[in-house]
Amino acid sequence: MKKVLVVLGHPNKASYCAALAQTYAEAAKDAGAAVRTLALADLPFDPVLHEGYTRPQPLEATLDAAQADVKWADHLVFVYPNWWGGLPALLKGFFDRAFLPGFAFKYRPGGALWDKLLTGRSARVLVTMDSPPWYYRWIVGAPGDKQIRRAVLGFCGIRPVRVSHFGSMRSANAEKRGRWLEKAAALARSDV
Repeated sequence: MKKVLVVLGHPNKASYCAALAQTYAEAAKDAGAAVRTLALADLPFDPVLHEGYTRPQPLEATLDAAQADVKWADHLVFVYPNWWGGLPALLKGFFDRAFLPGFAFKYRPGGALWDKLLTGRSARVLVTMDSPPWYYRWIVGAPGDKQIRRAVLGFCGIRPVRVSHFGSMRSANAEKRGRWLEKAAALARSDV
């Protein structure tokens, strides 16, 4: 049985991202997966890594639990809006605080290489955006996709990382949003 962790990175739990996350989670359960969900807006934690990596910053109990959920999962799903070409601050803060050296990666002594501590996991990323996906990819250069795929998840050994875009949100009517929910459910079934 596949173990799936769905992480909602939107600070508003009534957002369309929340509907995508819920739809994905329900479809994955219906397909036979064990599913856990994590709404970052519910976690009381300081998203600021105050000293960088120079001094350890004690983890809140909610981040300890989130790390346990990440370790438990075979497949991670991140659902969030694209703001200013990348991740919302809440999700970025979660990565800064939870995906730490010793948990997600470990630098090798005396060298430039590192060990990827989250290997054996795959990821699906569901991203909403106000711009059309073609514009984001071809004009802007998809910086957020590169960040999550390569600089965050890939750095920790998570692969493959598949990114799916939903946009333009501003011009989407209820029918189109409904089709996107169907797409999220189909992605969940194919991932499980």
